[in-house]
Amino acid sequence: MSRIGKLPIEIPAGVTINVSKENLVTVKGPLGTLTQKVDADLEVAVEAAHIIVKRPTEQKRHRAMHGLYRSLLHNMVVGVSKGYELKLELVGVGYRAEATNQVLDLVLGFSHHTYLQIPPEVKVVAVTDKRANPIITLNSADKQLIGHVAAKIRSFRLPEPYKGKGVKFVGEKLRRKAGKSAAKK
Repeated sequence: MSRIGKLPIEIPAGVTINVSKENLVTVKGPLGTLTQKVDADLEVAVEAAHIIVKRPTEQKRHRAMHGLYRSLLHNMVVGVSKGYELKLELVGVGYRAEATNQVLDLVLGFSHHTYLQIPPEVKVVAVTDKRANPIITLNSADKQLIGHVAAKIRSFRLPEPYKGKGVKFVGEKLRRKAGKSAAKK
């Protein structure tokens, strides 16, 4: 049995779960509503403040889907109750970020500004303090969406290994290279 799939998902106070006949799971909480279509072979049951995902057989496909959908449902429950937050840091001289009306304006060392339309489910805040790198904070109830938006922002200027310039997650450790001076010896 799947180690992840067999774990029950605890439902916190203030969160309601609805499972339709088509295996469409709807999770409502203080931070929003999320829905997920679960594979037709799997059974989702709500029992005494827990969600339990059951699989019919030990086929490889069923075992894989068991852990996957349990994780997706757990992420939904955590998202609507606590929410998710990701912070990105812009490292580089002249790098700036500004968020207005769900549009993120980035200056990343190119000859032009980079604009990104942020989905309405994600709240974005850009903070620039003196003598500190700009920080972009993303908040959302949907873990998949917030991860996708953060990856898109990071893809505009990936951190490079020599000086560490680029867009990185706060707290991310970059593997640095020595450069040309180390090669001359």
